[in-house]
Amino acid sequence: MLTIFQLGGKEKGVVRIESVKTQIPPELMTGSSNDLFDFIATSLAKFVSSEPSEFHPPPGGQRELGFTFSFPVRQTSLTSGTLIKWTKGFHIEDVVGEDVVGKLNKAMEKIGLDMRVAALVNDTVGTVARGKFSNQDVIAAVIVGTGTNAAYVERAHTIPKWYGLLPKSGEMVINMEWGNFCSSDLPLTEYDQALDAESLNPGEQIFEKIISGMYLGDIVRRALLKMAEEADFFGDTVPPKLRIPFILKTHDMYVMHHDTSSDLKVVENKLRDLLEIHNTSLKMRKIAVKLCDIVAIRGARLTAAGILGILKKIGRDTIKAGEKQKSVIALDGGVFEVYIPFRTCFENTLKELLGDEAFETIGIEQNRDGSGIGAALLAASHSLYLGVDES
Repeated sequence: MLTIFQLGGKEKGVVRIESVKTQIPPELMTGSSNDLFDFIATSLAKFVSSEPSEFHPPPGGQRELGFTFSFPVRQTSLTSGTLIKWTKGFHIEDVVGEDVVGKLNKAMEKIGLDMRVAALVNDTVGTVARGKFSNQDVIAAVIVGTGTNAAYVERAHTIPKWYGLLPKSGEMVINMEWGNFCSSDLPLTEYDQALDAESLNPGEQIFEKIISGMYLGDIVRRALLKMAEEADFFGDTVPPKLRIPFILKTHDMYVMHHDTSSDLKVVENKLRDLLEIHNTSLKMRKIAVKLCDIVAIRGARLTAAGILGILKKIGRDTIKAGEKQKSVIALDGGVFEVYIPFRTCFENTLKELLGDEAFETIGIEQNRDGSGIGAALLAASHSLYLGVDES
């Protein structure tokens, strides 16, 4: 997502946003670093070339960029960070261990794009910033989209890795990279284990592989394939397309799960058009929907459990005597945004885990494109032109 926004001061907040979605071609996810960052720079150049005049920088000024990079990074300053590893299907070896800001700057210089990265921001940190901008009760952000991650606001003095002077606020945002969480207590199935073994990063990002949008649809496909192979679920032969990894996207799963027609016609059409499975019975279609329900519910409940862990860590999971402090969780990502059964189950599970009284102190706030807007806000807060009259 490429976004330009205009601030209206403390009273008006974000008053105007111009944005466009740009899909990274699949071949660039496993190609070379030059190809990937050249594509990003070219997309940026095309976007800013059509920006409204009021978004132009001051005379002689340089455009400034908040760079949302939602992968594990060892960040050494606000404007530099080296990639630790790729996630979400990306696998470009020559970027690992390199400064991603330097890569982008080089690509922008190559095409003459006069822009500097003012802030390198993880997506969840950006979502916390976006949430805090409009609501000071925001204490954490969770993204469940293609991948998943969480960040929360911690008391700086409790961070054992921190050295040096404490920030004036006494707080610091912790990027958890919780997608890489793994435990023997996670409810992993044979389908999860097979998916992990065949992935680009086996043994890594286990939590992400059971709750995020990149993987949920393929878990459903694997379960359907097992039923077709061992129980002749779709007849005497196994539908060939059912063997193709990731042919069933989470969007397809969501479409089937939201089918409210009495004969599940949407499910019938999806199985026929996508997987070339013809003449399905109503019972087959109901089972397909049930599989979607099981996989989505597991992901939603695990997401809620992760948030409970955050609340426990910062002491916001219980009601203290005479105190009802509000704690707001900022949510972002396509799964939260459109997958209604997932989000409903997530909220119900969090209430179940916390109890009615404690849950009343928790706010759930949707922050659409929170990561992008948050990155822009952080870039603006470190702008070289903060002294310019904003009127």
